[in-house]
Amino acid sequence: MKISIYSEIGKLEKILLHRPGNELENLSPYYLSDLLFDDIPYLEKAQQEHDYFANLLQRNGVEVLYLTKLLKETLEKDNLKEQFLNEFLDFSDIKNDFIFEILKDYLFSLETEVMINKIIAGVRSDELEIKRNIFSLRVRRADIELPFFLNPMPNLYFQRDPVAMVGKGACINRMKTYARRREVMLTEYIIKYHDDFKETEVYYERNFPYSIEGGDILVLSDKVLAIGISQRTSPEAVEILAKKFLKENRDSFEKILAFIIPDNRAYMHLDTIFTMVDYDKFLVHANLRGDIDTFVIYKTAKGFDFTEEEMSLEEILKRHLNLDRVQLIKCGNGDIIASHREQWNDGSNCLAIEPGKVISYDRNYVTNRELENAGVEVLAIPSSELSRGRGGPRCASMPLIRRRLL
Repeated sequence: MKISIYSEIGKLEKILLHRPGNELENLSPYYLSDLLFDDIPYLEKAQQEHDYFANLLQRNGVEVLYLTKLLKETLEKDNLKEQFLNEFLDFSDIKNDFIFEILKDYLFSLETEVMINKIIAGVRSDELEIKRNIFSLRVRRADIELPFFLNPMPNLYFQRDPVAMVGKGACINRMKTYARRREVMLTEYIIKYHDDFKETEVYYERNFPYSIEGGDILVLSDKVLAIGISQRTSPEAVEILAKKFLKENRDSFEKILAFIIPDNRAYMHLDTIFTMVDYDKFLVHANLRGDIDTFVIYKTAKGFDFTEEEMSLEEILKRHLNLDRVQLIKCGNGDIIASHREQWNDGSNCLAIEPGKVISYDRNYVTNRELENAGVEVLAIPSSELSRGRGGPRCASMPLIRRRLL
């Protein structure tokens, strides 16, 4: 399979999802912030909502692939299970050698699919039988920040962030927060070892020192990328991608629009405040300033350079996407109450499946009405539980192939 992502709105043909599992059952009010959650989704309902999302994609001609199924195929085909497990546990920064060995023996004894689901769900510190002998003294509860030997990965159903598909390749990201860094390894193994992905070019590696997350990367066209410099993405990471795309000419991209986003969780990623829904229509956070600080990184004879844009957001988009007009559709119609309520439920984060046709959460009904008034077809999905994770349909998906726009 050849990755092909040259727009945000091209007809979606293939996508990667993760169906939420028991990792959500391992959330507790006492350590929600450690795992980047504000609330606890009800698993059964969250799975029903996610299945509705996947079925809707399939009914609209999109092939849906699942992360755990692809990883199982990867680890079994090339006999990579032990290698992956050793690397995963090393990367999990388990400081106690005794716990490390117990975990390794336990997880390796499981069937591959069960092992994958267990490392995602987490292994509780009271889950394994430890013999009551002198060696058990090596396990000190005081050394364990959370009640797990292996922490759960409840954010994994937000597939947009760990590995971002751009053009013909992938950015294997270094996640900003420790709670999410291990997620990257699951997709990284698929990209590097699964037969369907082995030819995928890699533009960024998780061992690079600078953080970047997929929610900050928008592919506006086959020539223009937008990247948010945010709480989760550093300017140095953007510079690395500029070197790849503009100096080394690793794909067709000719410029990067770098948007400076306030460093707080309300503006976590670029796609939580700004998504493309049609050729000339963009859904935006109601409080997004029209004069958001923007730098244009462009090709030069020596590689690349940058300049600051001092125009409005509409003018910047018109100029760099060669558009006659741009319509910014405000989340919650800019209403002082509705916009804040629906932004809390990621009203600005929708997934385009073709130009002018998007998937959005049903609870953001004011925003959905404004999209429809602007001529955008909205496919609303149930969202009472999925939305508790603070991410919308774009966050919860990673497109692999979009038909290129004419």
